[in-house]
Amino acid sequence: MKWSLTELRKTHRNDPLTFEETLDLTADLKARYGDEVLDLSPVKTKGLVSVVSGGDVVVVAQVKAVLTVPSSRSLTPVKLPVDFQMTEYYVADAAATQRFEKTDVVMVVPDGVIDFNKAVGDNLILQIPMHILSDAEKQGSAMPEGQDWQVVSEADLDQVEAEHQSVDPRLAKLKDFFPDQDDK
Repeated sequence: MKWSLTELRKTHRNDPLTFEETLDLTADLKARYGDEVLDLSPVKTKGLVSVVSGGDVVVVAQVKAVLTVPSSRSLTPVKLPVDFQMTEYYVADAAATQRFEKTDVVMVVPDGVIDFNKAVGDNLILQIPMHILSDAEKQGSAMPEGQDWQVVSEADLDQVEAEHQSVDPRLAKLKDFFPDQDDK
């Protein structure tokens, strides 16, 4: 969905534009954020677009979807339901941003067109937490491992480091080079 700032100012100065749409943003998000988004359900949006003082536009929307993202531990797909409200202000030039608080999300649209699909996609990405675990990983399943590597928890890190404190045989003779020094 796209809206023209000029058209919104003409037709919705006194009464807000309400909408309820289902968006298909899967291809766009996979193209822009392929490492973070594996799949996306249809995105349900409901909200309103209103013209505020100075001719600026505010969009308030409720967004619901299910993202499929990789686990931060094993990269297995994890379904992540999201349900959030977004509020963004749109202005025609950068000078107009001075009218808003620092905590407000203000977007400058120099071409005069609000791309709501892109805004929803960007807000969906912001909903992805840094640490994502599958149900099995939350239950304490085995950590991933491979040839000459393994993932360990912080609790087990000291034990693993102690096991790997062996001296490289090529460097073992250096230990005898300074016999009067203790191991530190």
